[in-house]
Amino acid sequence: MKCTDKYLAYMGLAPQRIPHWEHWSCPDAETYLTGIDYYQHPKLCREKLRELYPQLNLSIPETDEPKQRPNLDLKGESSIAHEDGRHVRWGDGESGPWDWGNQFNTPEDVFAFSPLEHGDFTDIPVVESHDFSDEETIAKRYGAPLPGEPAQQAPEGSDAMVGFYNTMFMWPLLTFGWELFMETCLDPRFERIMDEFAEINRRVFRVFSRMPVNFVLCHDDIVITRGPVCSPEWMRQYIFPRYEEFWGIVKAAGKEVLFMSDGCMDAFADDVIACGARGIISEPYTDYKAIARRYEDENLFLAGEGDNLILNRNDPQEIEAMGRSMLETAQMTDGYVMCIGNHIPWNVNPEGIKRYLDLSTELAHR
Repeated sequence: MKCTDKYLAYMGLAPQRIPHWEHWSCPDAETYLTGIDYYQHPKLCREKLRELYPQLNLSIPETDEPKQRPNLDLKGESSIAHEDGRHVRWGDGESGPWDWGNQFNTPEDVFAFSPLEHGDFTDIPVVESHDFSDEETIAKRYGAPLPGEPAQQAPEGSDAMVGFYNTMFMWPLLTFGWELFMETCLDPRFERIMDEFAEINRRVFRVFSRMPVNFVLCHDDIVITRGPVCSPEWMRQYIFPRYEEFWGIVKAAGKEVLFMSDGCMDAFADDVIACGARGIISEPYTDYKAIARRYEDENLFLAGEGDNLILNRNDPQEIEAMGRSMLETAQMTDGYVMCIGNHIPWNVNPEGIKRYLDLSTELAHR
């Protein structure tokens, strides 16, 4: 099988055409780019968009049945009240509510909880709200070989990937909510909870090791725009040793790990790479050029340097300067991928998006 451009980039092998990895949820831009109303003709619109910008590689709906337009106003300034909370505009629809940790009220609730005894998280909103009671159940969910069955291999050169949102840090944050996580995470009793979350993830990564994929995308928002959420000492006790262990499981099966986090990864990039990640996809607050320089001989996968604030201002010179700066970084690592790291959501200027995509079409090659 011929290697895809994404496979080559993820592996740091310098594809001639630098691929894209865009977090895309902007229906108005699709209408603007194609001249076809996204809501009236979603399938035709996506087909035209793929013809114009194949590098986006967006999925195409099975039918052209019209989509309902969002209930929220065009500026997204109002929200809709639901029984489970208030929703806001999200892509071509509405968000869910922010209800992380709503089943826990006190620190004692946290310390009384056993992730392993609970096992089945289908009743707790943790993004990965599935049954983790045993490895067989997890394998069935992913369509993976069961424990004891032969592993499956992806075609060489394929960018086939499986991802997991709660690599380790997100488990307590989503289960208990932000406030209770911050209130309890320094207590010695928290160690038992993290040990149990780690055991759940051992099952997950053993399942991933048998799947026909070449890459495992591991997500954990371990930083915010200003940097780390928790201290390096806390991370090196509870998080990074587990990364090294989990990633070692899939790497031993011939798979590579790509790491994703929101925020500024400068403080922890070296730790994540030392744990075995092939590279990092994050947000434009991260100093990608500094990381690329430190690992110039390793040709890391790097993505997320583009900034949607620049697209939104729609200044042609500023967008071109951003694009050319991204391509400068691409010359520093053969694993570079074009990416607006803080996403392309519904309210980004469609004309600014077009300028960025057209510039990439013209210049994003080696």
